[in-house]
Amino acid sequence: MLTPKINLQNYDDQSITVVRIIAIGLNGVNIMSKLVTFEVKDEVGVITIDDGKVNVMSLDSLREINAALDRAEAEGRVVVLTGREGIFSAGFDLKVLAGGAVQAKELTRIGAETARRIMEFPFPVVAACTGHAFPMGAFLLLASDYRIGVTGTYKIGLNEVAIGITVPRFAIELAGSRLMPSWYSRTVLNGEMFEPEESKIAGFLDELVSADCLLETAIQHAVKLKGINMESYRATKKRAKGPFIRRFNQALEEDLLLTA
Repeated sequence: MLTPKINLQNYDDQSITVVRIIAIGLNGVNIMSKLVTFEVKDEVGVITIDDGKVNVMSLDSLREINAALDRAEAEGRVVVLTGREGIFSAGFDLKVLAGGAVQAKELTRIGAETARRIMEFPFPVVAACTGHAFPMGAFLLLASDYRIGVTGTYKIGLNEVAIGITVPRFAIELAGSRLMPSWYSRTVLNGEMFEPEESKIAGFLDELVSADCLLETAIQHAVKLKGINMESYRATKKRAKGPFIRRFNQALEEDLLLTA
């Protein structure tokens, strides 16, 4: 099947999202993207982040994750979110954060909004953690409904203070919503990074499996979640997460004011 060539320079940001959704509907894969792909497996939407390197979260990659979520939501699919072999995400693109207040503010905004979107997504989101997860990768794990990680040697956590970055308020709220209290300070204040077993105890992961069955296990869990009543799921999710989302939004608003 031939794919039409589209010059995205002729479109604004909102139109680009629409064009991407149209494009990914052509072949079942996000053919517009070199950073994120969307596939349907067992009726589950599988979103894979793979920039060919360390999966830094740039403005482009975050926009493409949202474009893939657009398609999953439009098609009513439970989602599996995964990374490349050995690394889920190396976190925010530090070059963008160091590129000035305007760029840093935009990256913070879209990163936080992506985490919030996953928390509010109308269908379950299963994260399949393929390896290292630094912020913003760790934020995606904290935001997902169920998190499955591979066994092995890698690190997950919020290392901002270790590299001279103040942890954003929205990230503090997010960490507090999922991490065990005894691990919260070690994560947020000490900037510790944890091995997979520790990450499971801390609250970054729910389950560990071998790398060769990670995606299969994640899809199986997503298929199981398809069987729940989605109307009840959405209503309960809104009720359960509503107070936290309000705190999250307030924290993000303060973050953006400080980076203005």
